[in-house]
Amino acid sequence: MSMAVVGMIAGMALGFAGYFGGFGAFLLVAALGAIGFVVGRFMEGDLEIGDFLRTRDDRRDRRDRR
Repeated sequence: MSMAVVGMIAGMALGFAGYFGGFGAFLLVAALGAIGFVVGRFMEGDLEIGDFLRTRDDRRDRRDRR
């Protein structure tokens, strides 16, 4: 499935949540979607837990070594 289709489905889900459930439901769906995105990237191996736990200086040093 292309990223455009995934984005369209996510936009439609947010639209329905906002229309039928109000702004609170919109925020809930958006937050859960963001969490799902991060978990999905982690499961695919694109993210590592250490990426969230390192300090800013550690990230710079890591990029410089590549």
